[in-house]
Amino acid sequence: MKPTHKAPALLTLPALLIGGALLGSLTTHAQTAAQKVALINVAEILKASPDDAAVVALGQKRDTDLGALDNQIQPLLKQGNQISPADKDKLNQLISTAQSKSKDYDAQINAKLAPITQKANAAVAAAAKANGVAVVINANIAQESGIVVYADPSADLTSTVKAAMTK
Repeated sequence: MKPTHKAPALLTLPALLIGGALLGSLTTHAQTAAQKVALINVAEILKASPDDAAVVALGQKRDTDLGALDNQIQPLLKQGNQISPADKDKLNQLISTAQSKSKDYDAQINAKLAPITQKANAAVAAAAKANGVAVVINANIAQESGIVVYADPSADLTSTVKAAMTK
C-alpha cells in the first residue's frame, strides 16, 4: 500500500475561500424592477424639424453636383488600361474634385444637422422622462436588425417627440 500525500490544511483554506467566492458570484441576485422601453422613428422626428428642408435641399444639391461629376468619371473608368495619359490626368482631377466637393457638402450638411439632432435628443430625453422610460430605441434599426420582434404601439414616443420638434 502506497502512502497517500495529503495537502497541508493551510493550503486548502485559500482554495476553499476562492471556490466559495466564485460560487457566490454565480448565484442569482435579486431582480431589479423592470425598466420601461420605448421606440422612436428617428427619420420622422428629423423630418418634423422646421430646419429639415434646408438639409434636404443641400443633400439634393450635393447629389446633383456629384452625379454630374460621376457622369464624367464613369466613361473614363470604363477605358481601363486603354486610357490615354491625358484622360488619366482628367480622371484623376475629376476624382479629386468629387472627393473635395463631397467632403465640403458633408461638412455643410453636418453643420445644419447638429442643431436639429441636439434639439431632437433633448426632446427624446424629455419625452422619456415624462413617460418614465429608461431606454429609447431607434425603431428603424430595431426593425432592420430584428432586435425587436414586437412592440406595443403605446411604446412609441415618435409623435410626442415630433410635437416637441415643431415648437
